[in-house]
Amino acid sequence: MPENKPEVKPQSQTAAVRRRRLSVVIGAAVIVILVLFSAFVWPHWAPRSSTAVPAASSSTGGDVAPSQTQPTIKAQPLPQGASDLLKAMPDSVGAFARLNAQAAADWQSASPLEEYQLTYSTGAAAKDVTLRVAQWSQEEDASKQYEALAAAQHGKELASGKVKVSGKATGSYSEHEVDGDAKRAVVVWRNATAIFQAEGPKASVDAFYQAFPL
Repeated sequence: MPENKPEVKPQSQTAAVRRRRLSVVIGAAVIVILVLFSAFVWPHWAPRSSTAVPAASSSTGGDVAPSQTQPTIKAQPLPQGASDLLKAMPDSVGAFARLNAQAAADWQSASPLEEYQLTYSTGAAAKDVTLRVAQWSQEEDASKQYEALAAAQHGKELASGKVKVSGKATGSYSEHEVDGDAKRAVVVWRNATAIFQAEGPKASVDAFYQAFPL
């Protein structure tokens, strides 16, 4: 009876098959590495957060850190009958808590629908940030007011750029030193039909703006 035996391939053929298999494995590994590398380095591939808030330039002149996320004082309540815009103003922003909020008229000549001034504090009055906010019915009107406010800043420019929400540009921002006082800063930004302006010590303004949610 004939004996069944496995076929024995010549040594050279077996080696060639192994080399081909090794080449395929190495090629696949290289492709995976390139894909992963592209996802984190190549523009437009890496995942991004749904809301991007531009960071103002870092500066010295205070000791309020953006990482200090909890205020040490209690936020004061909003006035009775507060509008939706005023209700949208956060109780706290990083280490800052809202001290007060009141109607304002600084930008009355630009005819906003409503305008307010708020004070945010860490508990140290020297580090307080004054926030002005107003809203218009049309983006075009808000954009004109933003351009006027940005052009009125004569101190050294510290930062500027686009405000983005979910990857879409909804406005612009600019930060300057307060003219005549290099230790203080003012940042103005527009988000659609709303304009915000924060002013205070440089370190406070930087920390406040970077943590502000709107």
